[in-house]
Amino acid sequence: MKRAVQQGIRILNAFDWPLLALLVIMSVLGLTIMHSAVGGTDWRFADQARNFLIAFVALWVAAALPPPLLLRLSPIVYVMGVILLLGVEFFGETSKGATRWLDLGFARIQPSEMLKIAVPMVLAWYFQKNQGTLRIRDFLVAALLLAVPFVLIVRQPDLGTALLVFATGFFVIYFAGLSFRLLIPLFVLGAVGVGLLVHYEEQICQPDVDWVLLHEYQKHRVCTLMDPSVDPLGKGFHTIQSMIAIGSGGIYGKGYMMGTQAHLDFIPERTTDFIFAVFAEEFGLYGGIMMLVLYGLLVARGLHIAQQAHTQYGRLLGGAMAMMFFVYVFVNIGMVTGILPVVGVPLPFLSYGGTALLTLGVAGGLLMSISRYRPART
Repeated sequence: MKRAVQQGIRILNAFDWPLLALLVIMSVLGLTIMHSAVGGTDWRFADQARNFLIAFVALWVAAALPPPLLLRLSPIVYVMGVILLLGVEFFGETSKGATRWLDLGFARIQPSEMLKIAVPMVLAWYFQKNQGTLRIRDFLVAALLLAVPFVLIVRQPDLGTALLVFATGFFVIYFAGLSFRLLIPLFVLGAVGVGLLVHYEEQICQPDVDWVLLHEYQKHRVCTLMDPSVDPLGKGFHTIQSMIAIGSGGIYGKGYMMGTQAHLDFIPERTTDFIFAVFAEEFGLYGGIMMLVLYGLLVARGLHIAQQAHTQYGRLLGGAMAMMFFVYVFVNIGMVTGILPVVGVPLPFLSYGGTALLTLGVAGGLLMSISRYRPART
């Protein structure tokens, strides 16, 4: 009996309670809006409930692993992830024009999801290993560690996941001490590029213009972002219907399960990429603000955990996990509201899907592991 009590205490001590409370609230909110999006408790709702259960098990397992063990495992996890990506490159299964899955015989996996965690882990490990002696060469090595999986994922092609992997890795490099002054030229080039893209939109979006570095469907996504009305019943349909749904919700929303755009099937992918449109239509501007506040608190708690971490590894990894939540939310809501291209990034804890939920659960668990870790005093 005493041993069972001690085990129960150890399990409870694995959790960061403010973070857990936010994750539970988001999960309940996610299941609630999923119930509305599917119109009841069909197989998708049941599957999502199961996905949440698996994600919380993964969260607890990750939370129970101490950062010193995570530090030792980081390069192993990264190498395994890159090997699996190479497996996808040569032996992957193609579906809907993309080769993202690898059949291992006993399971069918999407290795790119693993790299969202593996890349920041190995970069945090690398900077911890070289702490106090960082030189330009170290940042170049870190950039190479990030570039390898990024290029392999882009080749699948899976631009949405590649951007998330790049973002989590970039934040580790930035938090490790990359000078902001080095980024200013990149921001200037980006601003100039966007300006030129908008200015020459009519010419470069012609069907016979090849963008060379991007696939044809990626070119269409960017052109559709700039003017969805060019093909309102085709490539612009998702964006237009999503913005109509959000606008029709007004300030107070139409009420739970009362969204006409969603329940009359005008919103494509309403259970996955565009679930925010369902939420905004039913709960309005106030509901959208409430959701953004919850996400803001989640990111803020993650950054606080990173700031209070006792090791360089914990600070870098915790900061990257917190910013991963931010990037997920920013990209998804940006594409749903028509300010970013549609790249297939789910909304954390709301969009249907087991793989993304598992990744988010592990990310939350890593933050909890960093939060509870206290180095042994010597």
